Amino acid sequence: MNKITLDLAKELIAGAEEEAKNIGVAMVITVVDDGGNLVAIHRMDDAWLASIDIAQNKAWTAVALKMPTSALAEATVPAAELYGLNTTNNGRLVVFGGGIPLVVEDKVVGAIGVSGSTVPHDVQVAEAGVNAFNSKLT
Repeated sequence: MNKITLDLAKELIAGAEEEAKNIGVAMVITVVDDGGNLVAIHRMDDAWLASIDIAQNKAWTAVALKMPTSALAEATVPAAELYGLNTTNNGRLVVFGGGIPLVVEDKVVGAIGVSGSTVPHDVQVAEAGVNAFNSKLT
């Protein structure tokens, strides 16, 4: 599997949405391909409008930097090595959790981005989407 299709994105979104429902939070879930291009975006009923942009940018960041967005949190606080990173790329980089790359054989093929709650909840729901993705690989 080297391409994120719409059908695959829908399966990842379904896995993530199930987890969001389990924790009782309305989320926005986004899936992008390896170029950071939008494949699918899903806004659960009553999810925050602001989360649309945030979720998409989390997914884009995870692809652009080939790492989970949560890995950027400590390095981007004031006086840290990458402080101000989030002001680059027209403010598109997100430096807190909820964006996770989708990896096949050590190659980033896309990413999922989730927004709508606390950072730990965003990460938890994104991880559910990644688990759905990984289950398709086996």
